[in-house]
Amino acid sequence: MIEKIVVSHHRLKLDPPFPAAWDTQPRRAFPVAVVRVIDDSGAEGLGVGDPFRGLVDYEHLFIGSDPLQLDRHDAVLDNIAFLDGRPWPFEIALWDLAGKLTDQPIWKMLGGQTDTLDLYASFGTHRSPEQTVEVVEAVVDRGFGAVKLRFGRLEQSQDLAVLDAVLDAVGDGVEVMVDCNQGWRMPWDTAPPPAFTDVAALARELAARSVYWMEEPLHRGDHTGMARLRQEVGIRIAGGEMTRELHEFTLLLDAGCLDVYQPDAAVTGGIGGLRRVAEAVRSAGHTFSPHTWGSGVALMANAHLAAGTGGTPFLEYPFDPPEWTEARRDFMLTEPIRCDGRLVLGESPGLGVELDLETCRGTAVELARYV
Repeated sequence: MIEKIVVSHHRLKLDPPFPAAWDTQPRRAFPVAVVRVIDDSGAEGLGVGDPFRGLVDYEHLFIGSDPLQLDRHDAVLDNIAFLDGRPWPFEIALWDLAGKLTDQPIWKMLGGQTDTLDLYASFGTHRSPEQTVEVVEAVVDRGFGAVKLRFGRLEQSQDLAVLDAVLDAVGDGVEVMVDCNQGWRMPWDTAPPPAFTDVAALARELAARSVYWMEEPLHRGDHTGMARLRQEVGIRIAGGEMTRELHEFTLLLDAGCLDVYQPDAAVTGGIGGLRRVAEAVRSAGHTFSPHTWGSGVALMANAHLAAGTGGTPFLEYPFDPPEWTEARRDFMLTEPIRCDGRLVLGESPGLGVELDLETCRGTAVELARYV
């Protein structure tokens, strides 16, 4: 039975800062919450995600219960998520613990047939055309067959100049995605969403260049606009990374909003909830490719989810050195996850990663914040 739940907060200072394309303020720290679930045998499950208030008001709903009652735990967490934030790192820890107790990797617990995923290198900054080509060529040399660029510079012509430089450099052998980052805003960013006519014009430019998908081109609530964009422009539309509740994916599916669905197990629904979303997405003939931008633990949770449910063409691999490296992304782990275009999950039970307790002690704070 579950004996103990430990939630701690950590903050890694970033020098140089990380100028995220979706944030108007350079990030000088990387804050995370670490959740550890320990059962009466001493086995421990690990989850990591964005900082949250914790589970102090709800621990009694789990302490003393069977850690393998994952469906029951998911139902309780779904209620908590509606009332009190995003507790999904705890759900990931439960799956990690369940995998260790049953001596299975999570991808196999989910019924997956393969432990191997192709990756796309997901860049997070705005660079010049020359700098972007240099970074893209470096990851292509490492074996990546797909990359994702961030749009949102002051002028659309600047974004297209970067895209054209990359396409000229890599030719037809590499798939290129474009993320417009228009689905949501940081609290201090009050810029209005773009007009549909402008988005449609950009979509046609991307379609003419055979971009693999156009991500988050409109506000997350503009279901009509996304559906219309899919109908009018011949390019895959991707989104859903910050969609808050599981039932919203049914609304997106029913409205015909997306070709590529990108929920994140550390943000919405956990592994168990998104397993059902993945099944519904694929039954409707669409693509499931989880968002993974965050910690290495979140990357692995979503990787197991994708491998366990099958059919993901490319999984996101956050990587944009020198500001966003594997060492920074995975600072809480004993070994950073390093991949060369393909991730092999293997047979290790649970998530297959280990928490670096010494680093966690050195980065522990009472409240983890970006600023």
